[in-house]
Amino acid sequence: MDKNRLAFGKTNFILIAIGMAVIIIGLLLMTGPSSTTQAFEPDIFSVRRIKVAPIVTLFGFIFIIVAIMFKPKNNTKE
Repeated sequence: MDKNRLAFGKTNFILIAIGMAVIIIGLLLMTGPSSTTQAFEPDIFSVRRIKVAPIVTLFGFIFIIVAIMFKPKNNTKE
């Protein structure tokens, strides 16, 4: 298969993988103990779960969009 016919290059796949890792980190930051009917868990309103994790996840999605649109410089001469 000719490398010039591929939609994405190696750099694109690496950047997409980094974006996916950032999204997974953001989702892991959102996890934590949940409240039950017997006990209230005030950690559900922590800054990490309400503000930091969604921003990290959003940054990951934006990074993936940039990675998809990234076009490496073509240094081959014809």
